[in-house]
Amino acid sequence: MAKAKFITDRGELEKLAPMLKAPIKRQVFVCTGKSCSAVGGQEVFAEFDRILTEKGLRNGKVTKGRNPMGEIVLTECGSIGFCSIGTAVMVYPDGTMYGQVQPEDVAEIVDEHLGKGTPVKRLALMTLPNE
Repeated sequence: MAKAKFITDRGELEKLAPMLKAPIKRQVFVCTGKSCSAVGGQEVFAEFDRILTEKGLRNGKVTKGRNPMGEIVLTECGSIGFCSIGTAVMVYPDGTMYGQVQPEDVAEIVDEHLGKGTPVKRLALMTLPNE
């Protein structure tokens, strides 16, 4: 296997990964592992995708209906650590960990937390220090 070329030129990196120029504010991790999927993890992820894409907030390729200058990165992951009380969602860099999230909760998280910076207390289980 050939060793990958290490790219040092910022312009070249930005051509390959345009998101490097985007004004990213937050990353949302949604657990779709076995336990979370059993209680709707895939549906929660799909609802985040739908709403963030509809609002033009989801960072990504135009060919996928996303905004290359979007402020939110949406990431599907295997576990956040709250599998027994899923669906688990974490908002980074805020460090807010949500549990028992249902698809009908997503609009509130997007509007209140991602839009206004105010975590949704009824779903927030803890906030990790961001220092």
